Amino acid sequence: MSGTGSGRFGARIVAFDDAVDAMLEQVRGDPRIDRVMTAATHAGEFSVIWHLCSLIRGSVKRRPDQVLALAIGIGLESLIVNQGLKRLFRRARPTATGDDRFDIRTPQTSSFPSGHASAAAFAAVTLVGWDGKRSLPVWGTLAATIATSRPYVRIHHASDVVGGVMVGAAMGLLARRIFRRLGLG
Repeated sequence: MSGTGSGRFGARIVAFDDAVDAMLEQVRGDPRIDRVMTAATHAGEFSVIWHLCSLIRGSVKRRPDQVLALAIGIGLESLIVNQGLKRLFRRARPTATGDDRFDIRTPQTSSFPSGHASAAAFAAVTLVGWDGKRSLPVWGTLAATIATSRPYVRIHHASDVVGGVMVGAAMGLLARRIFRRLGLG
């Protein structure tokens, strides 16, 4: 993978991406991990897992307003990341269609930042804001698994995921403030 998508990202970032890819390669091929990572990458498509979790959570807590707020927030986050930032950076993916060992959807957008990671961080930050710090292990683990699945299946560089998490977390913190002002938190 060395040098893939380097351009404006520089040698240190490429070295980081290569090191993470080498570490992941040591566990790729383990059928259990492969299944978890493939399922996580599928669950993150179009933020399906976050909408499903939000619907269940909102039903249990009787907070349809929060279900709607998270759906709108994820929609805006996706628009900003996928139609804004990705077009700005236009980074090549590590592989055109992902690693052939994994059956995944081929994305139509560029690589940086990872939309899966951004949406995961956005949703986790928002949900922890509503549910409290005690919910961090649940929402954080789900978000981290989805984010990690992207370089695992080789459809994103590790630095794409780091960038996505940073963008999503920042947007999630902003959304929490807005939601509080609207009486949603």
